[in-house]
Amino acid sequence: MAVTAVDDSVAEEAPAQAVGETRAHRLRVLRYAAILIWAGVVGYRTVTDGFAFNRELLLLYICTGLLAASIGQGRRMFYVIRDWLPFALVLVAYDLSRGAATLIGRPTLWHWQVDVDRWMFLGTVPTVWLQERLKLPHPPWWEVVISTVYMSFFILPYVVAGVLWLRDREEWKRFVRLFVGLSFAALAIYALLPAAPPWAAARCTAEDIDGGPSGPRCMFRSAREAVDGGLLGAMQSSQDGAHDWIERIVTRGWGKLHLHSATALIDQGQASVNLVAAIPSLHAGLTAAVAAFLWHRVNRGWRPVLVAYPLIMAFTLVYTAEHYVVDILLGWTLAAVVVMLLNRYEARRQARAGA
Repeated sequence: MAVTAVDDSVAEEAPAQAVGETRAHRLRVLRYAAILIWAGVVGYRTVTDGFAFNRELLLLYICTGLLAASIGQGRRMFYVIRDWLPFALVLVAYDLSRGAATLIGRPTLWHWQVDVDRWMFLGTVPTVWLQERLKLPHPPWWEVVISTVYMSFFILPYVVAGVLWLRDREEWKRFVRLFVGLSFAALAIYALLPAAPPWAAARCTAEDIDGGPSGPRCMFRSAREAVDGGLLGAMQSSQDGAHDWIERIVTRGWGKLHLHSATALIDQGQASVNLVAAIPSLHAGLTAAVAAFLWHRVNRGWRPVLVAYPLIMAFTLVYTAEHYVVDILLGWTLAAVVVMLLNRYEARRQARAGA
């Protein structure tokens, strides 16, 4: 009788196992089909509408791709929504930071950064010096590189986060703490200490910004109209045919590749965000933080790239009039402080877990 009972149990388990295997197979097929559909939609939109330089759209691409890859993986689809909310909150906070600065009522810094750069470089403003010597009538090939490097700020952190989430959620959590911590620290500074970038200072005179306004009319006119180069001072020389005033030229490289829709999208995005969020440079700080995070997590052959990346970003920001040198140094300093604090947090967390 005992043998018969065992045989009956095995007979009942066999159909259940077959049903489970069939369900798993169907879910696997559904997952692969969803991934192919997602790749097809993203590919089609990229061909027809261009690359996803809009951060919100990029996040949508990444999250829908992760949802497709999580079909049949238990609660992972729920984790996609829960885990990726911090990135959406950072984007919302960044867009609201200008309103926070206006609400707090702090005057915008216009003169301090120019004076510090002049002091560090013996009376020369690096942005002016670089555009005098390097800016050509039409963008050279290397401006394609610096435009790409500049835009990587809006893409690379999210791509790194997506890869980490698929490979190791603990590493992903460490990266998110770094990304969110650094971003919100910078956003708090933007609200308390609004500061104008070089391209804005080149359009405004001392009379225009008397009292430290955050959005004077001069910011929205051509730098050509500014008297004597605005707060930066006039260019003393220029390349043949190049404009002899300081310009915001970070998107010129895309024009060389005839990606005019991308350029228009970037210009539209720049006009809708906080225009006086220059101190510290989050472009510089986050770039350095990503490089530091990846330093021990990638093959050693990538380390020269991790060194070059923040340096090329720094050159890009200064040459294209997006940031002063002092903004970049403060961005690197903030990144170093946040990385140090998070390393201490991780060490204490591991010590408590070991205890």
